[in-house]
Amino acid sequence: MELDLVPRLGAVIGLAVVLLVLGLLLRWTYGHQKHHALPTDDPDDPVATGLLTEVSRVPGQEAARVLRDRLRSEGIRATTSRADGGGWALLVFPRDVKDARVVLSRRSLD
Repeated sequence: MELDLVPRLGAVIGLAVVLLVLGLLLRWTYGHQKHHALPTDDPDDPVATGLLTEVSRVPGQEAARVLRDRLRSEGIRATTSRADGGGWALLVFPRDVKDARVVLSRRSLD
């Protein structure tokens, strides 16, 4: 009976050693990044919209959806977001700002 216990004990100890080494390796690989803070504020982007630029601000969500749909119908990718100062912001990529403003001004005169 005691002979069966030795191989089982060796397997358990071997597994524990492997898990310990793996844990230490993972901690060494990923654990040291705690001191590296990710940038959260971009001084050039006061509203924190990332790659997007605000082209219009409206008081209601439905109005923002209508404007977003108008831009999308013209082939301009756009999205809406809750604005910091209240209302809803219409956001587009920087390369589409001029086109978006033309579309919005043309549509508002119709």
